Amino acid sequence: MTALHVFQRPQTTEPIQSLSRFDDIRTFLSQAGIVLERWDVSGVDKRTDGAQLLAQFHDSIEALKQREGYQSADVIALTPDHKDRIALREKFLQEHTHSEDEVRLFVHGSGTFFVPVGNQVVKLVCHAGDLLRVPANTPHWFDSGEYPDFVAIRIFTNPEGWVGHLTGRSTFY
Repeated sequence: MTALHVFQRPQTTEPIQSLSRFDDIRTFLSQAGIVLERWDVSGVDKRTDGAQLLAQFHDSIEALKQREGYQSADVIALTPDHKDRIALREKFLQEHTHSEDEVRLFVHGSGTFFVPVGNQVVKLVCHAGDLLRVPANTPHWFDSGEYPDFVAIRIFTNPEGWVGHLTGRSTFY
């Protein structure tokens, strides 16, 4: 289930606010310019290959591309036995920005996005069916977990994909 927790900076161990209702989470995030949608992923098998997933969601992805100007999409899958899981986790745990929106549709599993907003940090746990759009140039980081198990469709403005620009700031709350 999608969940949102807000932490005060400097680091606090307990959230100052937690939300679990999807509509409440979507409303909260919209105040920071972040878009959260719910897409139907019923019937998706985590073993479905990338080409099949892109075909399955073709019409919805194309509608989003037309509406927002995105140009391409691909699929990323991380599993607990992925040979680069530790290095990928460490890379994504660093605060960074992108010169374009970061758009992810989780079709299996979950992952956690962190977005600093003023003197707070928003922790958003995304699950299958969550489509998240973090606006361009918004600092954030992502935790796939120690043993990641997710499949996500990534949607890009630049057909070559996105490049992360490290901010050099600490990712601790």
